[in-house]
Amino acid sequence: MEWMGNAGSIQINGTEYLLKQCHWHSPSEHSINGRRHAMELHMVHLSLDPNVTNKIAVVGVLYKIGRANSFLSKLTRDVKSMTDQKEKRNMGMIDPRKIKIGGKNYYRYMGSLTVPPCTEGVIWTIDKKIRTVSRDQVKLFRFAVHDYAEMNARPVQPLNLREIQVYDRNARSTNN
Repeated sequence: MEWMGNAGSIQINGTEYLLKQCHWHSPSEHSINGRRHAMELHMVHLSLDPNVTNKIAVVGVLYKIGRANSFLSKLTRDVKSMTDQKEKRNMGMIDPRKIKIGGKNYYRYMGSLTVPPCTEGVIWTIDKKIRTVSRDQVKLFRFAVHDYAEMNARPVQPLNLREIQVYDRNARSTNN
């Protein structure tokens, strides 16, 4: 899902990153304590600052099977209408704030995009709060991808000496 115009932004270390698009992977591409979840949302942000080295920041949200997700429920009709088509279509005005990411407790690390060309230098922020999604929502979003595979997530990658920072509003940040 791509946004046209100003869809909002995030600030990381004094740099503004504009929200450009979001997409879902199933199962999750990130794991916590070795566990992958049913689905993962990636909100892709770009910096327009010419002095910034790391131009891409992605916010990830993990979903486990449970109650239907209210934001995804609002997209159901549009996603169902895309399952028999491969071309892009206009879904109208969608407020990204309805995704409801917490942002208070999260993991952060430097990594790469998860799809080719797997560009390095991406600032990853993974929300620690695990949201819920219904099995039917996962099936619908997988079917709409049109890749006819059982999953659209790359395998979990080794840390390769990457440092993961843990931010917890109730404690000081720690490095792992």
